[in-house]
This record gives sequence, structure tokens and C-alpha cells, in this order.
Amino acid sequence: MAEKKLTGKIARERIRLMETPRPPDGIIDGFRALGDATGIVSDVMDELGITGVVGASVLQPTIPGARVVGPALTARNIVQREHVYETARQHVNKMAEFEAHNLACPGDVVVIDGVPGISNMGGISAQTGKRQGEAGAIVFGGVRDVAHSRRVGYPIWATEVTPVTGKWRIQTIEINGEIVVAGIRVAPGDIVLADDTGVCFIPRARAAEVLELAKQKSAAEEAKCAAIDRGVPVADLPP
Repeated sequence: MAEKKLTGKIARERIRLMETPRPPDGIIDGFRALGDATGIVSDVMDELGITGVVGASVLQPTIPGARVVGPALTARNIVQREHVYETARQHVNKMAEFEAHNLACPGDVVVIDGVPGISNMGGISAQTGKRQGEAGAIVFGGVRDVAHSRRVGYPIWATEVTPVTGKWRIQTIEINGEIVVAGIRVAPGDIVLADDTGVCFIPRARAAEVLELAKQKSAAEEAKCAAIDRGVPVADLPP
């Protein structure tokens, strides 16, 4: 099979994987069925000794009430070496999140190890991701044009919102390699679960284990809530 046509915004050797690793059947649907479950999944990850949870005070959702589940398609940005006035005058744009959109499969979550104080994703980029069928994006760094991304229904969790463009300031140096987000190591294909409370990065190799325990914990919590609604005395509630 011929390799997918690339945009040319980043050298081919900087793309570590042309396709994000897919999770086993049922994993994404299983996490999605849990609803707003970052709290439950965070508890399970604690019990299993897995680090990978970032609160919404750090990665803030741009669309309240949104939630996403999907495999991570990663990108890593750094600051361009040249001064911004020179790169802007010469229109030197080295951002390549559009290559990530180009490579995305439906349901992917773009995860960017980005640059603070600068937009790592704007509205047209978000619209492109939406068109490609992505679930959304996680950006450790700034984003902009949030009204645009909201309008097209593309949820983003980011550390900052800024009008400052990354076009002349940022260089994407790798796609689908391992990155670090808020001190958490994230690999392509890891499961991303995000809602109003925060973001969980679940190692792909342990996703089934986390899901099974999360289902059990969710069922126990539902039973406890039902007991509360029935008027069971506090002292008699299940643990």
C-alpha cells in the first residue's frame, strides 16, 4: 500500500509513526460508557500505581461539559531559533500540527507538548481536526481562537489561551513520538480520557486493566448513590 501523502510541513524522518496505534476492540467504547469518569479512573490508576492524571486547573477545557476518549496522536513543539520579527517578515512557518491532522484517524486525540505563552493551535486548525474526525485535543501550552473551536464543536484542554500566534514562533520537531505533558510521559496510542475535572493519560498496555476496575468502581458508586436516594441512613451506607 502506498504511503499517505504528506503536507511537507515536517521532515518525514521526524514522523515516528504514520498511524497512531489502535487500542483493542471495546476499550474506547468501554471508557466512553463510564461518562464523566476521570475521578473514578484517577482512583483506579492510584490503586494500580500508574501516574498519568492532570487536573482541569492545569489543563482547562475550552468547552464546558465536553468529554473525550481516544488514542493519543502526539506532537512536540519548540520555539524557533530565529527572532520572531525576522520569521514574520519572511513568513517562516514551521508549525506542523496540520501534519498531525493529516495523519489522524477518526477518534484520535491530538496531544501537543507545546510552548507556553504562544498559540500552539488556532481555530482553522481546530476546524481541520474536527473535519478529520478527531475527538479533540490536549495542548500543554497556549491556544487561540477558542470561539472558533467552540463553534465547530472541537473540544480542547489547554494550559493557556492567548492571541499570540505560533506561526512565526514555533517549530514542530516530532510527530507520534513520546512526549511529556505536565510531567506525565505520553506515548502514541495511550488512551486519553478528558472531562470537566481533568485529563487521564492511560498507558495503552494497561488500558484493559484500568477499564475493568473502573467499571467495578463505577457500579459500586451507582449503587451507593441509589441507596442515598432511597433514604438509607448515612451509617448504613455501603463503603
